[in-house]
Amino acid sequence: MQVSKITGKFDVKLTPDSPYATGVGGVTLGRMGLDKTFYGELEGRSQGEMLSAMTSVKGSAGYVAIEQVVGNVCGKQGSFVLQHFGIMTDGQNRLILEVVPHSGAGELQGLTGTMAISIENGQHFYEFQFGFEASAEPAF
Repeated sequence: MQVSKITGKFDVKLTPDSPYATGVGGVTLGRMGLDKTFYGELEGRSQGEMLSAMTSVKGSAGYVAIEQVVGNVCGKQGSFVLQHFGIMTDGQNRLILEVVPHSGAGELQGLTGTMAISIENGQHFYEFQFGFEASAEPAF
């Protein structure tokens, strides 16, 4: 499988929603709607849901999210789903974003990959490493 790497910017809007559960013992549980617009070789929009847990210790928290991206990757139209897993321990981040297997549709069928996110001066950036399953690999 050929792996490509692309980078770009994105805008994100988080919309707080009513949580289903209430935290206890100094933990705050949150639920948010997620809306993003991607720019660059990944161009499109996404919507999703995020759940978070903030502890009473500053800089320690966790979140999970699912978002479906609709747009194009290097000119190939379609959609795919990203799954997030984020942990912050005493201010140190560990973030995993992966394409959900077999979630690619349209010309993005068979898409696999991981994404890294960084924030600099309030601007969000992505680095997307991706490929296609051998049976679905398009010619780039």
